[in-house]
Amino acid sequence: MAIMITEECINCGACEPECPNTAIYEGGVAWTWGGGTQLEEVELGDSTVISAKELQTPVSEEFYYIVTDKCTECVGFHEEPQCAAVCPVDCCIPDPEHEEEEETLLSKKAWLHGE
Repeated sequence: MAIMITEECINCGACEPECPNTAIYEGGVAWTWGGGTQLEEVELGDSTVISAKELQTPVSEEFYYIVTDKCTECVGFHEEPQCAAVCPVDCCIPDPEHEEEEETLLSKKAWLHGE
């Protein structure tokens, strides 16, 4: 499953540089598919193809957030999610709405990084 950041976030920013997929963004900051990945284009669920550099709407305006579709729980990089390992208030937790098997997370990693 993907990791999520709860409302207990104190906006310290410790998690952001730890993410190997650049899936963590400061509240209010637009994100991109391409940031930290090898993606040049992304096909959305409605078959629309967009540039991976195109800015996307922030998931949260108030606190740091994780883009679920870029989160691999650090599978293939580390033994545990690094955001959770460095969070001083334990607000980086598994997202029960986005459970994924290890094989799926490894496939996502390969897609993001062109491996």
